[in-house]
Amino acid sequence: MKTAVVILNWNGRKLLEEFLPSVVAYSEEATVYVADNASTDDSVMYVSTHFPSVKVIQNKKNGGYAAGYNEALQNLTEDIFVLLNSDVEVSPGWLKPMITAFAENLTLVAAQPKILDYKNKDYFEYAGAAGGYIDKLGYPYCRGRIFHTLEKDVGQYNDSADIFWASGACLFIRRNAFWEAGALDAHFFAHQEEIDLCWRLHAMGGHIKYIGTSHVFHLGGATLAVANPKKTFYNFRNTLLVLVKNVKGVQLWWLLFQRMMLDGVAAFQFLFQGKLHHFTAVFKAHLSFYRLLPIFLKKRKIHASNFKYYRIKSIVWRYFVQKKRTFPKGY
Repeated sequence: MKTAVVILNWNGRKLLEEFLPSVVAYSEEATVYVADNASTDDSVMYVSTHFPSVKVIQNKKNGGYAAGYNEALQNLTEDIFVLLNSDVEVSPGWLKPMITAFAENLTLVAAQPKILDYKNKDYFEYAGAAGGYIDKLGYPYCRGRIFHTLEKDVGQYNDSADIFWASGACLFIRRNAFWEAGALDAHFFAHQEEIDLCWRLHAMGGHIKYIGTSHVFHLGGATLAVANPKKTFYNFRNTLLVLVKNVKGVQLWWLLFQRMMLDGVAAFQFLFQGKLHHFTAVFKAHLSFYRLLPIFLKKRKIHASNFKYYRIKSIVWRYFVQKKRTFPKGY
């Protein structure tokens, strides 16, 4: 089964210096690509000079994660795409369990490995951990990560499990399924586009899994740090867009009302914490959502499905009120 490991890069020379060597060293079964999103630094020259085995794809512009990968992948013919962040260190043998899972299960359309914190390797990393889910209001969470509570890895997730979404930090996906589902939605630009894609894959009847016998280490925040208000903007806006696009029926409007009320609470919490830029980012996110709403209502007519996407109704209630901070306890 032919595999393409594709690293999206934008002005990431330093990240490539630090993380590309492990990918090249431990990806013998795959072809490694660096897809450059119209960088203005010397990233491409660095890769060509120091890693001649790595193939460079030159995108025409910086379209963010979604459009960048859509452009980069359009001419690749490998059976499996691996969308790998440029700030991920892979481990020896990381590919074999993943590729084997796809070979043994033809209904498997997407998967992720265990994602650990590069800076604290005994703990799970925020963006994916041991596989993702969302609650009824669209809040994402993971085995190993609920909000900002990160579990220590003591082997509790060394298994294989069905999940709702696989992390875009290290996303394995069948080429045919990627294109049949409609690829990544470029309107998201960055953040939660993988949740939207996985939702469509489920609606098509595909299965998505976490494979705990493979692991990688993710730095996280290399493109947008947690403290960056742009990250707040994209997360709050894109959650609303995901719901509009994929939730079928009149229940959507009640869900959006509840979610917006909670967004308002979160915004004022930022304000009380002195995080003015994050406070305004939430409201900018809602304004952007309203501007995009007509476009997403059209998408909704195509993509909305009756697929039950949630395991629990409110992660906010269970985490903040019931104090259930780790995945096995009530999730």
